[in-house]
Amino acid sequence: MDLRVRALETVLTEKGYIDPAALDVLIDTYQTKIGPRNGARVVAKAWADPTFHDWLLKDATAAIASLGYTGRQGEHMVAVANTDDEHHMVVCTLCSCYPWPVLGLPPTWYKSAPYRSRAVKEPRGVLAEFGVELPASTRIRVWDSTAEVRYLVIPQRPDGTDGLSEEQLADLVTRDSMIGTGLARKPGAAP
Repeated sequence: MDLRVRALETVLTEKGYIDPAALDVLIDTYQTKIGPRNGARVVAKAWADPTFHDWLLKDATAAIASLGYTGRQGEHMVAVANTDDEHHMVVCTLCSCYPWPVLGLPPTWYKSAPYRSRAVKEPRGVLAEFGVELPASTRIRVWDSTAEVRYLVIPQRPDGTDGLSEEQLADLVTRDSMIGTGLARKPGAAP
């Protein structure tokens, strides 16, 4: 795949269709300015600051923007918080609507037809395939992202994290936990 991408880039550059410098700026943007680490910082702040947590649940767009994370496909955000009683999972049944400013580019599986249909029909089975086993008593709520609304799951804060800084907390948050197909890592767990 890497060789194909390089070959395509070379051909497009030679034909004058792309500017390699502009492409480098785009790549840098997605590697350093947007992505899951932004969402992890949002979640960590919500875990550490109850006032921010409440604001995030009431007006996610404004709360997230207050941290500087705005932009295309992040304009209309809704945050939902996992609890012992309820687990949230996000899907876009029509296409691949996804909150890029806080999660970066969507993973391939998120855009796949099997995930999009099965997440709605059998969310527990999909979660099990991701290694997430929830008690039978935990309600699973599936949220359908659209062009108008995108969702961010606030995963449950792991036990044993009381003395951690926001930066340390952010290290426990994964992209999948903010989609709902994963859980936050426990302290000391391998990334």
